[in-house]
Amino acid sequence: MTVRKSVPRSSRPRHFRTGRIEDEVYRQMFRLEERRSGAEIGLALALLRAWLDMESKPASCGERDWLKKVSPLCMEMIEAALQAGDPAHS
Repeated sequence: MTVRKSVPRSSRPRHFRTGRIEDEVYRQMFRLEERRSGAEIGLALALLRAWLDMESKPASCGERDWLKKVSPLCMEMIEAALQAGDPAHS
């Protein structure tokens, strides 16, 4: 008999995980506003995780709408922080 390696399913509801992803994005936005080191990459990764999570959701879900609204703002924040930290972009 072959032993299968399986990923244990979370006992938490899916909407709870989505809330955690939203919280992570907002937390990284605040870190970037506070000018913490590495916050740009943290926010970029949080956005990427959020988009990957949305792949399994219907196109009309509220979380997807939220992500479409917040992503451009996050990208502007990341770009502004990178330009402020690099004199070559000034």
